[in-house]
Amino acid sequence: MKTRITELLGVEHPIIQGGMAWVAEHHLAAAVSEAGGLGLIGGANAPGEVVRSEIRKAKELTGKPIGVNVMLLSPHAEDVAKVVVEEGIKVVTTGAGNPEKYMDMWKAAGIKVIPVVASVALAKRMEKYGADAVVAEGCESGGHIGEQTTMTLVPQIVDAVSIPVIAAGGIGDGRGIAAAFMLGAEAVQIGTRFVVAKESIVHDNYKQRIIKAKDIDSAVTGRSHGHPVRSLRNQMTREYARLEEEGKSFEELEYMTLGTLRKAVQEGDITNGTVMAGQIAGMISKEQTCKEMIDEMMEQADRLLGR
Repeated sequence: MKTRITELLGVEHPIIQGGMAWVAEHHLAAAVSEAGGLGLIGGANAPGEVVRSEIRKAKELTGKPIGVNVMLLSPHAEDVAKVVVEEGIKVVTTGAGNPEKYMDMWKAAGIKVIPVVASVALAKRMEKYGADAVVAEGCESGGHIGEQTTMTLVPQIVDAVSIPVIAAGGIGDGRGIAAAFMLGAEAVQIGTRFVVAKESIVHDNYKQRIIKAKDIDSAVTGRSHGHPVRSLRNQMTREYARLEEEGKSFEELEYMTLGTLRKAVQEGDITNGTVMAGQIAGMISKEQTCKEMIDEMMEQADRLLGR
């Protein structure tokens, strides 16, 4: 399936793996790239040298393109922005902010810049500042989210910009890919399904929580402070919701969640940890290799799109 995105990124399939904190490391990124998609290393809050190490390890596992997601709120964002240039990364996605201050440096290095956006206004601004494409991420996604659904956001952004649009949020099979293409997207970004990939280093408790999830199992916390996060319901989300209702400050609530994503991903504490996952979790029923996932999704999408 050829689109402007597959041509831009030099990949076989129009599938990008989400740059998920603590999840998107070199094993997963390399496996997705080897399977014909674009694997991403999630910069999250990691120091520049940690990201550099992850990039080099991924390159030992695949000769295909890999990208890096730069989390702009990170205290190490500036270092990571330089590391991707020094390590010859060809694709950068950005989250949690506006990447304008790094655009000139990245463009001079020949890097394709793809910001993740949750509004038409930010998409238009990113096009103006030289973005090569945008990821339109709906609120069905896991982790930090906006307010628009993928179904409403994607076509509005497609209509507003001339650069290619990648759809994200609530996509986990070929039907979702076909639907995204019908809305005008030229690729999709997938996170939650790749969390349960066999190559994913996520603790088995976390994987099984996603696999066993029902349609109603995700919850959004933090809306009252303007920082909504989607994860699967557990003791931690219930306690957070209770404190939020009591009017606790953003700082108090943030302190409560410090380190809880790592606790869930690495230690398997799915009771008190933060089990970030999208609403698509209810559709995920098994662990597969990245290649099995991508081949299955693309075969289904091709069939539905009549290719």
